[in-house]
Amino acid sequence: MPRTAAAVFAVLIACLWCSPALCAVGRTRQQLNYRPIIGVLAQENLPWDQFARGSSYIAASYVKYLEAAGARVVPIRINRTEEEYAKIFNSINGLLLPGGDVDLQTSQFSRAAKIFYNLALKANDAGDYFPIWGTCQGFQQLTVLTANKNLLTLTDTKAVALPLTLTSVAPSSRLFRNFPKDLLRSLANENITANFHSWSLSMQNYSRNAKLRRFYKILSTNSDGKKEFISTMEANHYPFYAVQWHPEKSPFEWVDKPGMVHSVSAVRASFYTASFFVSEAMKNHHHYPSPDEEDKALIYNFSPVYRGFDAVFVQTYYFD
Repeated sequence: MPRTAAAVFAVLIACLWCSPALCAVGRTRQQLNYRPIIGVLAQENLPWDQFARGSSYIAASYVKYLEAAGARVVPIRINRTEEEYAKIFNSINGLLLPGGDVDLQTSQFSRAAKIFYNLALKANDAGDYFPIWGTCQGFQQLTVLTANKNLLTLTDTKAVALPLTLTSVAPSSRLFRNFPKDLLRSLANENITANFHSWSLSMQNYSRNAKLRRFYKILSTNSDGKKEFISTMEANHYPFYAVQWHPEKSPFEWVDKPGMVHSVSAVRASFYTASFFVSEAMKNHHHYPSPDEEDKALIYNFSPVYRGFDAVFVQTYYFD
């Protein structure tokens, strides 16, 4: 087959298997939005948090993680109406679902996540590119939303740094394909991904669920010595990405405990994941109705509370 014809055929096949939003980005070099705003979803306060005020929080490390890669942040508070969430969705350029410790089916965090997830599916199907990133609990929440059930299983991964077992498709994935080769080698060979979770999506449960298999491509796995679980994945046809590990912790959290890594490679991995997701948000052109509304929504209107270097989060934003 001539080279030109083969290229056209490849594009046609790709369009058959991707969402309209992904396909549109693949066909054209669309103008980028260099002032992206990413929403970070708050969640119910932790019951043991002596610093807690209001009803919800966002760890400041997630805000710094995105800001360091060139994005601004809007906090998305819980206990809002669907109409309020729809208005926010149409004003931001991406969504980050952070780690935490809430119920993935009954919490206000899960309720809001489901609303934004469905809005993002609908938008991408209509050609409106809207990315979602899930970290740890956010990863888990995405699996529950996609499978419409909780398929997580207990693993011994509460405070441990691990290398990623990259799959054969990882180097060509949207997430990893522009990572420096030496950084991919570090991710595969060094203990630099921080794991602080008790629940995981096992490869066995993923393989047995048709919805998850159709929706997500597995980019890396890990093992606690007994169970193999998924540590990095991206959606096949949507700009949705999820890591079970914590890239934001290496540069921005300083509690001295096992699993925390501040090596050059770990910090580079943090930057490259954040930079990738912000670059995805730049493909979205949602905006606030006015500069004044945008200004009032930004995280700069809130002050984080310093909790100390021995706390799980050095700084935390709290919301009513």
